[in-house]
Amino acid sequence: MADSKCTYRFLSSSGLKVSNICLGAMTFGEHQLLDVRPGQCDEATAHAIMDRFAELGGNFIDTADAYQYGVSEEYVGSWLSMKQRDKFIIATKVWNNMDPTQQDPNKRGLSRHHILNSIDGSLRRLQTDYVDLYQIHCWDYGTPLEETMTALNDLVRAGKVRYIGASNVTGWQLQKIVEFGRTMGLNKWITLQVQYSLLCRSTEWELVEICRSEGLGLLPWSPLKGGWLAGKFTRDMTAAPAGTRVGWASEKEGRKGEDDPDFQQYANNENFWALDEVLKRVAKEQGKSVAQVSLRWLLQKDVVSSVIIGVKTLQQLEDNMGAAAGWELTQQQMADLDAASAVEIPYPYSLVWRANKATGRQRP
Repeated sequence: MADSKCTYRFLSSSGLKVSNICLGAMTFGEHQLLDVRPGQCDEATAHAIMDRFAELGGNFIDTADAYQYGVSEEYVGSWLSMKQRDKFIIATKVWNNMDPTQQDPNKRGLSRHHILNSIDGSLRRLQTDYVDLYQIHCWDYGTPLEETMTALNDLVRAGKVRYIGASNVTGWQLQKIVEFGRTMGLNKWITLQVQYSLLCRSTEWELVEICRSEGLGLLPWSPLKGGWLAGKFTRDMTAAPAGTRVGWASEKEGRKGEDDPDFQQYANNENFWALDEVLKRVAKEQGKSVAQVSLRWLLQKDVVSSVIIGVKTLQQLEDNMGAAAGWELTQQQMADLDAASAVEIPYPYSLVWRANKATGRQRP
């Protein structure tokens, strides 16, 4: 599959180059205390997926301490220990409680205490002495931003972390991070990992614009929205197929979430089926799969440094990697997908954008 070889892009404004497809490791491993999603990979399968990803040119792997309470990091670490470390860019995250059996109030969040303890745990599980990209997993309302940012800056100075990024923050929070770092002369945060897809366009209202204006690289997660953007579903289905994440999310109260939409969320949504028709038409025109078209749409957005995929099988990996290189969506196809996935823009964005467009104040 020569056309599946990755291309490489600068990670944001840094000098670091990463594959334009990033392998997400949230599907790696299980933990007895967690309600396990279907199809989680055992260690051997995870290693096989990472091996094939590397063969196809992938060098960027994203995990988190919270994924299966550290099991995901352990699988990545056991694989990494058999490879040449400096050939791979490893990203992980900090925020969550790593020991749910203990109600220690200091085992979560972004305090200096928790950050310094968490990085050592991640390094141990990853079997490495540094992390390439260390990301906050979420905003922490309980910790002053200065405490969080200076602690992370100290990790860079200590050589435990090489670059810093954010994940799952709002527009004002991201801008505050940028401005505080600039004012205090701290190491620049270079990435934002956030949900972004044809079914999650609200990211464009604030976060995409900040990334563009401040030079941050966007790392979209859930690019296929749990399979809804992979062509897995048809109008005549009355329930999600067994063994799918959508089926799992639909079976039990409390499972539905941002990354686990249930069946009813889109099954009776005419706007979704209109988008699905456009996706399938474009896929036919290009001779590609629906999933590849959905991923390619993101790869052609100017602020995107790399798209994070999550796979459970080698077959899924091969298909997803087919979006990486060797072809592009036409301008008309991009426009058609933009139009089919458009959502109502709320105030104040609607007023501000409409006024600027109407008066010629909008820059190209």
